[in-house]
Amino acid sequence: MGMQVMDAQALNAQALNAQERRLLNDYQHDFSLSTTPFADIAAQLGTDESSVLQMISQLQTQGVISRVGPVFQTDRIGASSLVAAAVAEECLQEVAALVNSYPEVNHNYAREHYYNLWFVVTASNKNRLQQVVQDIEQRTGLVLLILPMLEAYCIDLGFDLQWTT
Repeated sequence: MGMQVMDAQALNAQALNAQERRLLNDYQHDFSLSTTPFADIAAQLGTDESSVLQMISQLQTQGVISRVGPVFQTDRIGASSLVAAAVAEECLQEVAALVNSYPEVNHNYAREHYYNLWFVVTASNKNRLQQVVQDIEQRTGLVLLILPMLEAYCIDLGFDLQWTT
């Protein structure tokens, strides 16, 4: 469990104090597996749990943290697939917002390609995954390209943040 942090270069544009910087850098991995993980973090940061929760909320509002939560091997808890769509440029934001409205979609991103919107759908089972994809197709009128995982690669998306200010 950990925090997913946005682009490191954009972080330097934010006015972050030492505790916020430490929170972002030190807790991308290895959240305490306890009933009080935020209190545990607070003790390590020399503050209290409500301050940690307030910092996280503020950083999420600012777009510095995209999510706080566990990372699962989806093939062990359900089904997932990378999905791509070719969306007219003028509709991209609207379609991305619709895709984001599904709790089964954990992230999406635009690409410079014919298939310019990519997203990951994670569902409790293959049937639910298929229902979500079909619903998005019906609501958008698009034909989606479903790219199921053939082989799993564990990529660590955490990185040591380099502060310039």
